[in-house]
Amino acid sequence: MDYIKVKGHDHLIRDTKTNSIINTNVSEYNEYISRRDSKLKENQKVQNLESDVANMKEDLDEIKFLLRRLINESWWSNTWKFEQKFWICKI
Repeated sequence: MDYIKVKGHDHLIRDTKTNSIINTNVSEYNEYISRRDSKLKENQKVQNLESDVANMKEDLDEIKFLLRRLINESWWSNTWKFEQKFWICKI
């Protein structure tokens, strides 16, 4: 392969067959990889947190539903007992 240096840039060369630019600076490449990996980890962390929050919201909705159901059943059973006592006393 034939390469030509890019004017004004010490670490850039051009591939004459594909006309692509290649960066030969290894330290810049390693910094790029490090930044990319760090950003990917951060994105994964955010996704995990969003998933955890969504799961907690579902759990809270289920707890609220069960509490309402428990309260309603308790109210109806207490009401029924009261009505039974009332009718017994009335008779």
